Amino acid sequence: MDTAAYHIQTIVLDKTGTLTQGKPTVTDFITIHGTADLNEQTLLRLAASVERNSEHPLAEAVVRYAQSQEIELADVKAFEAIAGSGVQGSVSDRFLQIGTRRWMQELGIDTQALQRDKERLESLGKTAVLLAVDGKLQAVMGISDALKSSSKNAVQALQRLGLEVVILTGDNRQTAEAIAREVGIETVIAEVRSDQKVAQISKLQSTGKIVAMVGDGINDAPALAQADVGMTIGTGTDVAIAASDITLISGDIQSIVIAIELSRATIYNIRQNLFSAFVYNVVEIPIAAGILFPIFGWLLNQIITGGAMAFSSVSVVTNALRLRNFQPKPSH
Repeated sequence: MDTAAYHIQTIVLDKTGTLTQGKPTVTDFITIHGTADLNEQTLLRLAASVERNSEHPLAEAVVRYAQSQEIELADVKAFEAIAGSGVQGSVSDRFLQIGTRRWMQELGIDTQALQRDKERLESLGKTAVLLAVDGKLQAVMGISDALKSSSKNAVQALQRLGLEVVILTGDNRQTAEAIAREVGIETVIAEVRSDQKVAQISKLQSTGKIVAMVGDGINDAPALAQADVGMTIGTGTDVAIAASDITLISGDIQSIVIAIELSRATIYNIRQNLFSAFVYNVVEIPIAAGILFPIFGWLLNQIITGGAMAFSSVSVVTNALRLRNFQPKPSH
């Protein structure tokens, strides 16, 4: 166990796959009405065809949604993934762009027609993904990723340990804040691209805080390496595991609490052992050296001295072995 976890003051949690199950599902597919040649089935076919080329969990959710409706996907040309923004590509002579509202606005695409639907989805804690065809907005998808059953209790347990808990995510702020309210987290850092996560960790460290980062994806790896303590969920990617200091074997976020409690118990145990060794050296060695002989005529028999030294070693080892019986505090 990395004893550096003992010093943690702030713990930063990635949202997807850490607080949530990491299995997003499309729950809403809302189109702009009145489009003659682009009905919902056609739009879904185009969107899923493009998303099939992406490795992002949200993209996989779109593909699964299309497959559940037995929609046959098409080949894609000129596919491109834009980090932190979305994906684009050509399908059946149509050019699709799928991603965030911010990206759509940067492209000069008017998103006002579906703004109310987007905000409603985000207020429910869903990720809203916009779909444009040939430079015009056509649909918004609501994608939900359910919280892990242990997330709320784990966050509360971390807060009881005196830690500041922060959510760090690339999601829209409204979506992130809805999730934060559900688990009881006050500090939210949202709309952060994967290449900006390191800077956010550095910013927290610049205030003098000892920062831990918990994540599971490839895009979390640089931030895990930057943090004072990097923790990876065991179900995460190999790159994230390699970049972290601590790997939590199970996907249960409660393991984070156990790791920190065990680190604190280890440090407390070490301090006990150092104190007992210090007392032994301060008291026994001077007496064995004869410091009391001129006054009281006392000298320690060598057998007693040797036995005391052995007892000191046994007591230290026995105290250390108590960690084998470590039990985490029950969560409520």
